[in-house]
Amino acid sequence: MAMRPKLHVRTGDTVQILSGKNRGSKGKVLEVYPKTSKVLVEGVNLIKKSMRPTEDNPDGGIVEREAPLHASNVKVLESSKESE
Repeated sequence: MAMRPKLHVRTGDTVQILSGKNRGSKGKVLEVYPKTSKVLVEGVNLIKKSMRPTEDNPDGGIVEREAPLHASNVKVLESSKESE
């Protein structure tokens, strides 16, 4: 059975982006995906996604949302554990 890598980031941490087009920007971690070593940061790495009409979104259209970043590209500035 393969071990999942332990990440240095937790949900709720404030992080800074170290590389890529969003280098230097800061945000709060919304979700952590340990199996793929990725994190979802609020307001960073935005992509445009085409959404089909549903009951919740009857118009459909193009929506901007966050895409996951690799955990090695973020640095923890303030841990959620410290602020508790």
